Amino acid sequence: MGEIRLRAFIAGVAVASVVFFGLTARGIAENLPEPKVGDNGLHTQSWFHESFLDLADDLAEAKAEGKHLAVIFEQRGCPYCREMHRVNLTRPSIVDYLKEHYYVVQLDLWGAREVTDFDGEAMEERALARKWRVTYTPTISFFSNEVDLASGEDGRELETARMPGYFKPFHFLSMFQYVAEGDWKEQHFQKFIQAKFDELKEAGKTPEVWE
Repeated sequence: MGEIRLRAFIAGVAVASVVFFGLTARGIAENLPEPKVGDNGLHTQSWFHESFLDLADDLAEAKAEGKHLAVIFEQRGCPYCREMHRVNLTRPSIVDYLKEHYYVVQLDLWGAREVTDFDGEAMEERALARKWRVTYTPTISFFSNEVDLASGEDGRELETARMPGYFKPFHFLSMFQYVAEGDWKEQHFQKFIQAKFDELKEAGKTPEVWE
């Protein structure tokens, strides 16, 4: 499968997640507490990495702990960012996995804080979003700890995987596992997900995409 087909599949998963959310998730999430909102208007988590916004340094620190880096672009008033925090990031199985395997850095799609890309270029968050071709939120860029920081390439070139939009919990956690477990080197995300469904089926379990 080529890159275009893979991106089309991932975009399809994002769209399906949004549709599924519209039909089903309201009933699941309606009683969940509202996530905390920071001074910048973004929903936040206390365990997000406190970054000086030098992404090469962030990845180097993550590498030193055997972890990977995930950069989340969000924006004020984003309904699907809210659902990511209310639904996905309230599940212990997801939060525990992310805390164990990742540094998570949050950026504002329209923010003006200075951030330094992997290639050493410093710019505002919103300029970095344009440079990386991030157009909607939430978008998560993944950087494996096997990324070569000496390559001189920017984040768009070094990106291991990308989650373009709100994914339901099963697919959300699976993409973090896809990068952390190194499967990105061997197979496309579509095959990784299908293999997980097949394993559950062989074990006599029905895949619960909201679990």
